[in-house]
Amino acid sequence: MPKITTFLTFDDQAEQAVNFYTSIFKNSKILSMNRYGEGGPMPAGTVMGASFVLDGQEFYALNGGPHFNFSEGMSLYVDCKTQKEVDYFWDKLSAGGEQQPCGWLKDKFGVSWQIIPTALSQLMVDPNPKKANNVVQAMLKMSKIDIAELKRAHEQA
Repeated sequence: MPKITTFLTFDDQAEQAVNFYTSIFKNSKILSMNRYGEGGPMPAGTVMGASFVLDGQEFYALNGGPHFNFSEGMSLYVDCKTQKEVDYFWDKLSAGGEQQPCGWLKDKFGVSWQIIPTALSQLMVDPNPKKANNVVQAMLKMSKIDIAELKRAHEQA
């Protein structure tokens, strides 16, 4: 196990979430799934915890009960090389969830994600402050990030 592993605590949806996430990301798999036995805090057979990998990054999911909630204070950042990747991850992860401004979304389990193209970071650090600001202003008007629109805004300076 790596020194740092993202640990996601769900109410009772860990199994569904792990199956959902591993179906979306390439190079992903479930490493283990431990279930509660008789006399546990949840019904026997319910997933207690699961270890899984999303595109090479290890995660752990736990069913911890209703007192655990997710917030935007912690999000998972997906770096996308192309608009096709942005569109794919945006559509898959926002299904049943909530689309938010500036490339953020909450999935159907309440986990916050940032679906961000590499181009955004590159264009936002342009040494020309007018170009960089135009990119930021364009991004602030977006929900899902549109790379072509960012590039148009960048070139307007």
